[in-house]
Amino acid sequence: MTLSDVARRAGVSAITVSRALRDPEKVSPQLRETILRVVEEMGYVPDLAARALASKNSGLVGVLSPGLTSHAFLALIRGIEDRVRPSDLRIQYANADSNSEDQLRQLRFFMSQNPAGLIHVGQIGDPAIDDLLRRAPCPVVEIMDVSRQPTDMAIGIDHRLAAETATRHLLAKGYRRIAMLGGAWDFRARRRQEGFQAVLEEAGLFDPALVLSIDSSTSVGLGCHLLDRLRNEFPDADAAFCHNDDIALGVLFECQRRGLAVPGDFGICGFNDLEYAGFAFPAITSVRVPRYEIGYRAVDMIIRASGSGAYPAKIVDLGYQLVSRGSTARDG
Repeated sequence: MTLSDVARRAGVSAITVSRALRDPEKVSPQLRETILRVVEEMGYVPDLAARALASKNSGLVGVLSPGLTSHAFLALIRGIEDRVRPSDLRIQYANADSNSEDQLRQLRFFMSQNPAGLIHVGQIGDPAIDDLLRRAPCPVVEIMDVSRQPTDMAIGIDHRLAAETATRHLLAKGYRRIAMLGGAWDFRARRRQEGFQAVLEEAGLFDPALVLSIDSSTSVGLGCHLLDRLRNEFPDADAAFCHNDDIALGVLFECQRRGLAVPGDFGICGFNDLEYAGFAFPAITSVRVPRYEIGYRAVDMIIRASGSGAYPAKIVDLGYQLVSRGSTARDG
């Protein structure tokens, strides 16, 4: 079964069939529906090796991230998969460790397969990784943060601005001894720390001793541990801005174990706005990140760049939203 067989059955050219599979926006909805129906009826499966020879790429989109096992990335992955589904591209994931050597090894492996595109959520700003991405023979999209000039394209939010908004919210609610609690300090965590620190310095309230982290994957258990450590060392601490909602939920559990009233005695703000944040008791204030849209549009940027050789926007800032809930609901 070949592309030409499908084209003859559908009454169109082989190029039109290829376009309908790879770049569906360039084909009218009615024609695309006809072609996809014929593809399904005939059981056509693209010959990826033949296409790689003809188009100089394998149809593979590599996704590299140190956090694919995190709950926060599930919506991102759904977005990626939904955008890839109507095309004839395929996705290959690599859950690299946070260290640069592991990420370089994974990126070289992706590039050895002549990929159609790369999506990178890793050590942003590492000179060796940046250099490798600049030499990539395909479109590259750095996702999640847009606060620096990317090697090619970027989509996400400005994590520093988001942290500034969250910290100002805690100040407005009357909290003054505000801690920052987190895990490994990747680029996005560092940008959030910068925003957190800038706002508190402006208010004359920044204490570096209240920035606590452990170089490990974040979890509910880590949040419990960090809150226990914080209150043992600084019993006057009255709020925490957490790297993510996993840590925020752990902080909430530990507050309840200690008998600390939330939000009266202690305020909590998370990050990402995962579903459970709105159903905890009290519900957790969090920064909502459009993770599904980031994943969906990252693939779309690759498809468009591959088709035309250029994308009209190199940096796409999708913005964020602070969702204020019960964990900070006290008068300022």
